[in-house]
Amino acid sequence: MGLLDDRIVLVNGGSQGVGAAIARAAVREGAVVAVSGRRPEPGETLVAELTAGGGKAMFVRADLADAEQARASVTRVVEAYGRVDCLVNSAGLTTRGTLLDTTPELFDQHVAVNLKAPFFAMQAAVADMVRREAPGTIVNIITSSAHGGQPFLAPYVAAKAGLIGLTRNAAHAHRWDRIRINGVNIGWTATEGEDATQRAFHGAGDDWREQAAARLPMGKLGQPDEIADFVVLLLSDRSGVVTGSVIDWDQNVLGGLD
Repeated sequence: MGLLDDRIVLVNGGSQGVGAAIARAAVREGAVVAVSGRRPEPGETLVAELTAGGGKAMFVRADLADAEQARASVTRVVEAYGRVDCLVNSAGLTTRGTLLDTTPELFDQHVAVNLKAPFFAMQAAVADMVRREAPGTIVNIITSSAHGGQPFLAPYVAAKAGLIGLTRNAAHAHRWDRIRINGVNIGWTATEGEDATQRAFHGAGDDWREQAAARLPMGKLGQPDEIADFVVLLLSDRSGVVTGSVIDWDQNVLGGLD
């Protein structure tokens, strides 16, 4: 359909999982895509896949826990392509911690990746758009757990709930610049990272996905490619004037009780 024809799209945290799916979908819709990540191997492998299929893509090495590197992820793309039209903040740290056992160090790690990195990447992207007096779109990948979440996700929830507020604040501040900023609260999703988390923290076996799916209303976990299609729509002009929206992309209904 070419929803993102000729757009320059940066997907921070885009070398695997939901971010990689968004990168694939954006290339399929005509975008030039940059993906950032801390580890070169998965990022460069993804870029090789995208370019082998005829797409245009680059990898930007960035440890998003460092605010300066989060900012630099945007400036690297602007240096390479002259601008950034769309930004997706998809990096996420999900290490476990409750209110009682979370250390200040763990809390700071969550804030750095889940809140500070999006803040400063958005700062750099919006600055480029404002400098050019050009419209742009930003989508923040958040989490349905930001509504309250599980007890073992206390620092994660705190940081991601902050990202919801940031999304709305930035959208309001820059609507007259024609910069649309939205968020997606994704639910339980089948990714490589989730597989590692389930095994490391919950003792999950090889069949954990099947067991989880059987307990969910739609009979399956969220799928990265489906989330990616939705994000591409929000990045594109087809989503119209919507800005400041944080949309629940989940099969559980907030406030619904059985």
